[in-house]
Amino acid sequence: MPVKVRIYGQEATFSQGCWACEDDSLLALLQALADPRAYAPEQERAHALYAAGRYGGMIASADGWEEAPHPAPELRLADFVPPTAPQQAGWLGFLRRRR
Repeated sequence: MPVKVRIYGQEATFSQGCWACEDDSLLALLQALADPRAYAPEQERAHALYAAGRYGGMIASADGWEEAPHPAPELRLADFVPPTAPQQAGWLGFLRRRR
């Protein structure tokens, strides 16, 4: 079953792993996020919810349009900084004299 989203005032539909939209720029944004593996209705809805939340849009529901939540970040700074790294004294800490 196709899932409708509204982003930047334009409506788009996600079905069978492809996006359909009249606005070419929005279609390009959504196609960049398209998940071709999303064929089941719950997978389509999950992907459309992610895309709508990523761009601050809304998703169609039985009660009308509801705001899509912003997805959790895929990368965090803690993933790259070792937990035992010494703390610097601000962003200009390298200018301080060493004792």
